[in-house]
Amino acid sequence: MEVEPRDASTRPRPLVVAAIAVAGCAGAAFSFTSALRNSLVAHDLGEPLVIALLSNWLTVSYVLCGLFAWWRRPESRFGPLMVAAGFANFISTLSWTTNDLTFTVGQALDLLPPVLLMHLFLAFPSGRLANPLERVFVAAAYVAAVALEVLRMPFGGFGPDNLLEVSVNEDAALITARLALLTVSAFCLAAVGVLLLRRRRGRQLRRSRALIVDAFALGLVMIACLFISASFEAPWVQELRWATFATLSLAPLVFLAALLSDRLARSSVGNLFLELRSEPAPGDLRDALARALRDPSLQLAYWLPDYDSYVDLLGRPVQLNDLDGRATTLIDRGGEHVAALIHDPALEEEPELLESVRAAAGIALENGRLHAELRARLEELRGSRARIVEAAQNERQLLERNLHDGAQQRLIALSLNLSLLEGRVSDDPEIKVGIDRARREVAASLSELREIARGLHPAVVSGHGLGVALEQLAARAPVPVELRIEIDERLPEPLELAAYYVAAESLANIAKHAHARTARIEVVREGGELVLEIVDDGVGGADSERGSGLRGLADRVEALGGRLRVWSPIEGGTRVQAEIPCK
Repeated sequence: MEVEPRDASTRPRPLVVAAIAVAGCAGAAFSFTSALRNSLVAHDLGEPLVIALLSNWLTVSYVLCGLFAWWRRPESRFGPLMVAAGFANFISTLSWTTNDLTFTVGQALDLLPPVLLMHLFLAFPSGRLANPLERVFVAAAYVAAVALEVLRMPFGGFGPDNLLEVSVNEDAALITARLALLTVSAFCLAAVGVLLLRRRRGRQLRRSRALIVDAFALGLVMIACLFISASFEAPWVQELRWATFATLSLAPLVFLAALLSDRLARSSVGNLFLELRSEPAPGDLRDALARALRDPSLQLAYWLPDYDSYVDLLGRPVQLNDLDGRATTLIDRGGEHVAALIHDPALEEEPELLESVRAAAGIALENGRLHAELRARLEELRGSRARIVEAAQNERQLLERNLHDGAQQRLIALSLNLSLLEGRVSDDPEIKVGIDRARREVAASLSELREIARGLHPAVVSGHGLGVALEQLAARAPVPVELRIEIDERLPEPLELAAYYVAAESLANIAKHAHARTARIEVVREGGELVLEIVDDGVGGADSERGSGLRGLADRVEALGGRLRVWSPIEGGTRVQAEIPCK
């Protein structure tokens, strides 16, 4: 998403805002006057006036907070929808009047405010419902709320001002009333499920937005509880009605607090400038931007033109078109892509904040991109080294197979032919001695060839596993070897091969240079790693940098994400340790 400057022309005119605010306050005053008159006539200044105060506060708070949201975010429909919810609540209070027409209209639309509030809460933050299914759901709720209320009015029970009354039927009135209240309650609880599902999908939502969603869900739960209690005439309906109005009045205040919090966030961008002057590391840069945007779920992706892709802080590719409901803000510098912010979609409602942070972070993000590019090159180098090691191992395996199936078989056949020839010329002792000499040479060549083949690719590792292969190594070692193996399952073959070669090369070095009396090999699995350690009691002094054997082993181990370390003090023996991830 490219952040565009806000078009002030879309804001409502000040006179329009003032007129709507005055109309909302006037409507609330009119409703309160009607409720007060009814209370005086009934000589009851208790609960009716409390409900009137809470209901009119609901009207005023939604109208005024909606106007503020409309002024601050004119491109969003949420503000006008909040204003509409306030006026819908006012229209429902017309049932407090004594005029037949206004009473009938107010009573017919008595269940409209809860549905409009449900619509408002589901449409947060853009004021638009997310998908066609939600639009159908809300439309059905509107139809049910109005139709079921109108359906119950002909059966009476509303007093003499009801123009739709046909005949008084208490049983039918009770049944239709329960049907209407329970239906609206079901719609509200279903909407709560939608909000909770959104909350679960966005566990790292900005704190202010998560609080708003929680307030909305609580308000719908209270409406459902009130309607269910009222439909069955529970004894606590009066207290529950007060609590419901109070809870619903909190929602616009929480929303207003979130707007003010966003405004404070924009004023804190100056702190971001101070943090960025110290040229933070890429991880610290992400944290600084997350604090400035108040979005703990913020992620950074750097554009690498040489790779024609975005990468994260670790140099791994990032696909911006596959972010599962996340929003993206691109950051350019000098007309070229630098990075992208992957953030909560609610920040799209604050383009000034995004623009301020984008301007502040340009230079630091360019430096961060260099770090990311370096990591990407290291990642590519690591991958290429792994591919080289794998290709070399494949070549060694192929060569071992060719030796086994080719030269070795021919030598065996030659030995058999010499045995047959010996039987035919047994009368000539000189020829027999020559044949015996040739057979011994063939046997020696065959033994050497098998050693070469075993060194190229240890078939015992592929066939029987690392434990058996190390037992064979220890048995052929020139010094006594104490072997301790604490792995009870097969590991990936590249890992087992790397461990085998480390052990084989270490034992070969012990035989050539260490002058050791004993050696010890230990293989354990600790914390998701295979740890292989070879220790001898020789003269020490091994140099891992000058020896190509240990350097090659280090490359093989590091290609698997592990590391090889060597301790070899003079006269202190040598310890070789390989740590290879095996999760």
